[in-house]
Amino acid sequence: MEEVYKALEEVGVLYKEYKHPAVYTVEEAKEHTKSIEGAHTKNLFLRNKKGNKHYLVIVPAEKRVDIATLALKLSESRLSFASAERLKEYLGLEPGSVSPFGLLNDKDNNVEVVVDEEVMESEQMGFHPNINTSTIVISKEGFKKFISHMGNKLISTSI
Repeated sequence: MEEVYKALEEVGVLYKEYKHPAVYTVEEAKEHTKSIEGAHTKNLFLRNKKGNKHYLVIVPAEKRVDIATLALKLSESRLSFASAERLKEYLGLEPGSVSPFGLLNDKDNNVEVVVDEEVMESEQMGFHPNINTSTIVISKEGFKKFISHMGNKLISTSI
């Protein structure tokens, strides 16, 4: 968690932190984060059929993701949820704590970041700081700056 704050400060991204009980689902998050401003998101860690490409998919918290349609948009034959082992290997995270801040652990930039256009329309967005007991709100520009600094490919599309 501390490395997230350090990275944001190094890149010059302002943030606001909100502590709350651990949340594992969108429903639990809604209960504890309803007063937090900005886009509330859910983050999915997916892999392609061959297992040689990985995607961090960021959508509005309430949005249902049609994985088959998303696969077509990404020119993949099929996408599926990556295992907890892959999540740990590529982002250094545990299930329930998936966040773009896990990219700090993706030293080889193996993970592509796919963000729903609806999230990118928001001026502010909230994410876990790699632990599900708090939420960090950053600006859209701060988010772009962080992703650019990490060096991962950023794709904005309708999901």
